[in-house]
Amino acid sequence: MRLHEYQAKEVFAEAGMPIPDSELAETTEEVVEAAGSVGYPVAVKAQVHVGGRGKAGGIELVENDEEAREAAESILGMDLKGYTVERVLVEAAVDFVNELYVGVTMDRGEGKPVAMVSSEGGVEIETVAEETPEAIAREHVDPAFGMHPYQARRAVFDAGVDQDVATDVASVLTTLYQLWDDRDGSDVEVNPLMITSDDEVVAADAVMNIDDDALFRQPDLADIEQSSYENDLEAKAGEYGFDYVRLEGNVGIIGNGAGLVMTTLDLVDYYGGEPANFLDVGGGAKAERIANALDMVFSDDNVESVVFNIFGGITRGDEVAKGINNALEQFDEIPKPVVVRLAGTNSEEGMEILNADLVQVEETLEGAVQRAVENADSASVTEGSR
Repeated sequence: MRLHEYQAKEVFAEAGMPIPDSELAETTEEVVEAAGSVGYPVAVKAQVHVGGRGKAGGIELVENDEEAREAAESILGMDLKGYTVERVLVEAAVDFVNELYVGVTMDRGEGKPVAMVSSEGGVEIETVAEETPEAIAREHVDPAFGMHPYQARRAVFDAGVDQDVATDVASVLTTLYQLWDDRDGSDVEVNPLMITSDDEVVAADAVMNIDDDALFRQPDLADIEQSSYENDLEAKAGEYGFDYVRLEGNVGIIGNGAGLVMTTLDLVDYYGGEPANFLDVGGGAKAERIANALDMVFSDDNVESVVFNIFGGITRGDEVAKGINNALEQFDEIPKPVVVRLAGTNSEEGMEILNADLVQVEETLEGAVQRAVENADSASVTEGSR
């Protein structure tokens, strides 16, 4: 579960982390009132689960009531990468001289949590990791003992942080690790951690992702209502119980098992396509669940083609085929071309059940992905010529 910025900052503040004054608002009048209460200048920030909000018009800096009103009217209700903005955070603007990144996540390769610090804050850390990986200092932590103070100081030193603020930055990093551990986090970060001219540190943004399987240990977080603030597709995925992530491409992907779905995503990219989503139906999926998965993907207007990649273990190929047929037979005209690759348990029976008039069947994963990418490309060309 991913918390919104304002929710994460509430958790951070409880842990003693320095955050700017702010108020949540849902209407234009509430934005103007909140801005006056917090004190100009303020940032009006869309509360949606996307990165790059500023570049997409989801964050505006305002200095008076008129500008606050204009920002509210512009941001509230806007579609931001598939999310409708229903709430904004009105936050005191920070007069900063430097921006850092601090975060904690799990390094699955090492089997340990890793604390990270970078002097290149304010930009996506993935971009920094790709373009200037040497700018990120990493410190692996033994979860049995937790983060020692010397480890936090070493990470801050290795990142080249000014020694005037190094102690405070190390304190923030230590707090982040403790939150990651105590709150069953998967990713916890501050980007940017702003440094003011008075050498104060301020968490200007907050990211906190919680392990869904550990929510029973976090009842206060589990009670946070998410559905009304997610996009419609992710809300629907929650209703169906799917592991689903919406992406920005046009090839819809459905599979059973996270590894299999990730492999399919990689192949779509390899063959020149752009994945539209990650959708894992899980093990043992019955016909109804398969039909619901198709309904999910068809609901995404960006999707031009769909590829099913099913490897049967406890998931039976005949059940998958029935679900696909049931879903597609409801349409007078199939909305998007569907390519199916079945392997494993009852896959031969499934291939016989599949209605060849409704789907395209491929024996290999590579063939299925290539065909799905070609279908998406053809649809894009057709739309472009209209």
